[in-house]
Amino acid sequence: MRSLPLAAAALLSLAVAAPAHAVVEPTPQPGLFLTVSGDENTWIRGVLLRCAPEPSGHHPYAAEACAELDAAGGDLDGPLTPEGAARICTKEYAPVTVSAIGSHRGMMVAWHKTYGNACEMDAATGHVFRF
Repeated sequence: MRSLPLAAAALLSLAVAAPAHAVVEPTPQPGLFLTVSGDENTWIRGVLLRCAPEPSGHHPYAAEACAELDAAGGDLDGPLTPEGAARICTKEYAPVTVSAIGSHRGMMVAWHKTYGNACEMDAATGHVFRF
């Protein structure tokens, strides 16, 4: 019976002597994958927007979108359109869902929101989802 504690002690000493391996988290690629989809996913489109080191990606208004994101501190729930850029939209209900996944200026982003129609989305999000 004395060999069991000795065997356990031997295994413990081997475990302590073994080198520890650090868990390395992958570095996220900078940029946001933006999507816009219609009612019940009848259509969907998406682009990649990168703001660092300079605006790039497949977004047609990358510079404007990055400037609006920066002005809002990267907060997609914040005001993305300039002050006084109010728009009048109809009350037509044709929901549009937008999402942003990735990172912006080192901050991880996973966000989505549904607007009543494309005009409301455009009025609230400025150039960010204008593609």
